[in-house]
Amino acid sequence: MNEYSQRALLPEGLHDEIMPTAEAEARIVHALTACFASHGYDLVAPPLIEFEESLLSGPGAVRGAHMFRLMDPQGQATLALRSDITPQIARIAATRLARAERPLRLAYSGQVLRVRGNQLHPERQFTQTGAELVGVDTTAANVEVILLAVEALNALGVEGLSVDLIQPTLVPAICDAFGLDADTALKVRTALDAKDVGALSGLGGDAEHVLARLLAAAGPADAAFNVLKSLNLPASAAQKCADLWDVCAQITAAVPDLKVTVDPGEFRGFRYHTGVCFSFFAAHGHRELGRGGRYLIDSAGNGSGGESATGFTIATDSLLRVLPDLTPPRRLFMPFDAAADAGAKLRSEGWQTVAGLEPVADDFAEAERLGCDHVLRDSEVVSCGGRKN
Repeated sequence: MNEYSQRALLPEGLHDEIMPTAEAEARIVHALTACFASHGYDLVAPPLIEFEESLLSGPGAVRGAHMFRLMDPQGQATLALRSDITPQIARIAATRLARAERPLRLAYSGQVLRVRGNQLHPERQFTQTGAELVGVDTTAANVEVILLAVEALNALGVEGLSVDLIQPTLVPAICDAFGLDADTALKVRTALDAKDVGALSGLGGDAEHVLARLLAAAGPADAAFNVLKSLNLPASAAQKCADLWDVCAQITAAVPDLKVTVDPGEFRGFRYHTGVCFSFFAAHGHRELGRGGRYLIDSAGNGSGGESATGFTIATDSLLRVLPDLTPPRRLFMPFDAAADAGAKLRSEGWQTVAGLEPVADDFAEAERLGCDHVLRDSEVVSCGGRKN
């Protein structure tokens, strides 16, 4: 391997984003944040690095194993690189914006870095773009953030968009109601996450029947709720199912063509959430496009109770994989002797201009060499095929 090849190597899970992917991702981020802004979500931008203690608070507590750490040479404090932006939004809401009027609507976009990827998402550095609604714990708030994500993803052209509704507090409520000890409850959650009905066989009695039926309920929303309604659930669990149904009913009423599924036993990846959660998928992709749900933050921003919030995060690299090819920008070659003011006018009309830096024998050949499909000739835009635009 020569020196150049060695310098081109990057650590596993990291890569350069070059054209046209980098530009496509930038356009996606702009489209998403513009959609969020149109619904009154204000953009904030937390730093890439914070004190470790801050990033491990509240929603960030379950991310500790994913974070890179380093020592601050100035203050000798341990710092960490964010592996998720949601905990930072919680901190901002609870501190810098503690006195702001509620509901507080915040949007963000930025890079995150993780110690390791996973089988479905091996990238360790990627862009998160999302929105959080802070200070209101209602069905309407849950529905708003889900529909906001649906609108943004549909506007980008995601084909076969679906949302999977989850209630991660349902299984713990059932376990508590049946008096299952902590070790048994953990085994139940593991079995439900793995969709392993056989692992529930040792429970016996009503607990085994209810939890096995809960596992069978996963699927299209109507069928799932028919199963759930047939179960004799404890009161606390029944209320959680009712909350899930209310969200589902309002989403399907607002977007009748949206595919909605329900996985009432799902728990994996929603460790800090306290209410209705959700994930987004595309028909032809294997990756989750994004996820979100309800959680708590307090006055210290550490998630131990108090103010309720809900929101979502979209992984733009996963989104890029399922989007149809974006229409490339119109690139126009400006010959060396072209008037400067002509370029300004054309850029205002949506053209991407590429200036010639020296005279050439064939403007059209030079345009094609530089990736342009049009040339400015005698104040007119002419295609490289010779057709006037």
